[in-house]
Amino acid sequence: MEINDTMTPAIIAVCAFVIDTIVGDPQSRLHPVALMGRFVNIVENILRRDRHKKYLQIAAGGIFAVFLLFCAYMSGWVIMLGMRQLEVIWWGKLFAESLILSFMISPKSLMQAGQRVINSLRHGDLPEARQMVHYIVGRDVDNMSEQEMVRATVETIAENTTDGIISPLFYFFVGGLPLAILYRMANTLDSMVGYKNEKYFYFGRVSARIDDILNLAPARITGILLVVAAAILHFDYRTAWKMILRDAKKHPSPNGGFTEAAVAGALNIRLGGQNFYFGTAHFRAYMGDAVQNLCPRHVVAAIQLMYTATVLFIALATVLIPTVPTWWPGGF
Repeated sequence: MEINDTMTPAIIAVCAFVIDTIVGDPQSRLHPVALMGRFVNIVENILRRDRHKKYLQIAAGGIFAVFLLFCAYMSGWVIMLGMRQLEVIWWGKLFAESLILSFMISPKSLMQAGQRVINSLRHGDLPEARQMVHYIVGRDVDNMSEQEMVRATVETIAENTTDGIISPLFYFFVGGLPLAILYRMANTLDSMVGYKNEKYFYFGRVSARIDDILNLAPARITGILLVVAAAILHFDYRTAWKMILRDAKKHPSPNGGFTEAAVAGALNIRLGGQNFYFGTAHFRAYMGDAVQNLCPRHVVAAIQLMYTATVLFIALATVLIPTVPTWWPGGF
């Protein structure tokens, strides 16, 4: 029995989504993203030299990023071509690709992170809630109020709907598993070295720019999908679209504002504001209007929007890319 190429990308994406929904991201040192992180650390220790002049640090950071992205892409090629050369049966290929793609997306992890914050807040345990928020944001959490914790959680879910779900799926549909793995490496690099601090200001610059470029199209697609999801879920889709047009460009990231503004408008809340990093205050432009006060149910609503947008994207991509593109390696 052979599987027809006609629905292969959709079948793999749906299977990956189902695997993530049921199993989630296993917390293991052997998780592909964890392995990426360790490889990043090894290469960084070889190439990063803080005493070098800034242009040499930028050059080293560029070599660092390009080399790691090349390795990530080639690992996908090796997996795909290896299965083809070994003549792995069709359902074995289907399962292997679906499993690996499920490691590249993280809807269940985002949902669980949000639920942990909600559960702590509903039990009135603010110290535990702050600890749960600390796991998902880089900002200071010690003095966060309940509303600030809700805001941080909703912002994380909104932004990571692009970074952690739609972008890897987008690149999977465009270029198969190798491109999805390349994207995940780019996002990992940004999360590890893409900081504007003394340590990574120059070395991490190329990694941060690559992540911005790769997310340009997916972020805008995700913003539109969130508006459609808001309509389906009976949230305020009109205001969601209005906030994208009004506020998305205010975000310090060229991409983050599209999802944060959409979620803020859909839920009639205001995101952004004062954040503290290592004791220093940083103001992030407001997204949306504070029609409603932030509370735990807005985290639940953000999770609902995230899942609905994911299903919409898979359905849309299935229609637009119904067959395995000719440039995919090792197709069925």
